[in-house]
Amino acid sequence: MHNHHSLKKEIMRRITAGEWAPGAVMPSETKLAEEYGCARTTINRALQTLAEDGLIERKRRAGTRVRELPVRQAKFNIPLVRREIEQTGAVYRPHVTLRKRLPAPNHIAARLHLPPDSEVLHLHTVHLSDGRPLAFEDRWINIEAAPGILDAPFKEISANEWLLRQTPYSSGSVSFSAENANEAHASALGVAKGAALFTIDRTTWLGERYITWVKIFYRPGYSLKSGL
Repeated sequence: MHNHHSLKKEIMRRITAGEWAPGAVMPSETKLAEEYGCARTTINRALQTLAEDGLIERKRRAGTRVRELPVRQAKFNIPLVRREIEQTGAVYRPHVTLRKRLPAPNHIAARLHLPPDSEVLHLHTVHLSDGRPLAFEDRWINIEAAPGILDAPFKEISANEWLLRQTPYSSGSVSFSAENANEAHASALGVAKGAALFTIDRTTWLGERYITWVKIFYRPGYSLKSGL
């Protein structure tokens, strides 16, 4: 009996064999379910994973169509700095240089979709690799969205890792850029002011509740690896 994994492979085989050409409309879920003798929900899951892989396109009322130009989606996992460092054989240590609870400034309240006077936690953390700075993290956390955050032992675990372990998130936005180091970045990372730093700007949320906004600045020479 077919499951959605085996159906995905079978449908992909038929596409790559040319049974359904690029741009062609595929049979409906009902017809495919009848052909394979399975539930329509199983077909739906198989087609959904193929759509997520960028091989087909699904539109309400227009049906399912083989993409003329397959789209591959980059899979980005939130990097765990400790793991990145330990994978090189180095010893990791977080060093918190700022830990402040305060009412959210206007620009942070707007970024985290918070009502006026909501409390946030502002953290600056230097991520050390064998005692040498690798990254500087500037993070704002919605305290209400992260129960227990005020008691988190940040001398032992970074906010980066604590949130990934303790606070579920459903969605996020991320951007990558090169930014010139200001005085705070330069001092924390031991680089010249104005040096180009690889920067990750990330916001995460659960449902409609925003959890955290963070910018992580890496020393020159850092590279981020992902997959397609």
